[in-house]
Amino acid sequence: MNTAAQTDFPAAPRGWFSRSEAWLDERGKGAWIAVMVISFIFFWPIGLALLAYMIWSKRMFSKCSHSRSTDSTAWKDARYARRHGFSSSGNTAFDAYKAETLRRLMSEQEAFEAFLERLRAAKDKSEFDQFMEERANAAKAARDEAYDDDFADDYADAEMDDVEVLDEPARDKKKKKS
Repeated sequence: MNTAAQTDFPAAPRGWFSRSEAWLDERGKGAWIAVMVISFIFFWPIGLALLAYMIWSKRMFSKCSHSRSTDSTAWKDARYARRHGFSSSGNTAFDAYKAETLRRLMSEQEAFEAFLERLRAAKDKSEFDQFMEERANAAKAARDEAYDDDFADDYADAEMDDVEVLDEPARDKKKKKS
């Protein structure tokens, strides 16, 4: 038999709050309202806290679970079923199949989320590499442009010097002829 269908939880000690919550749930919504009104009369912050808890836990606008057992395993099974969104169907073979399928689906979901994370990381890395390459190319282009401008200025100055040097003898000859 598949043990995945069995919902055996480690025994957790129930504190005074959990016990009083179960006691009030057994008596229904009227008990919750009575405790809230009494606490408002004696010490209003406790009444306000109870009102907030009743609204937060949806006890104010829905039926309290009267069938909640004080048996620890039944209480834990009901809590597990509420937390994971399913309850026992009564058919152990189906429950085992359902538990195994849910376990497989959860592991597939974890694998898919890990794949998506790796995919996002690879995409981020390629975008970053592309940015760094574009930045390096822009810096190289700016440096080459600055070098070309400097070289062109130096070349133009050198060319002018050459022209003057080459033209000087021609000027000297013209001066001598005149």
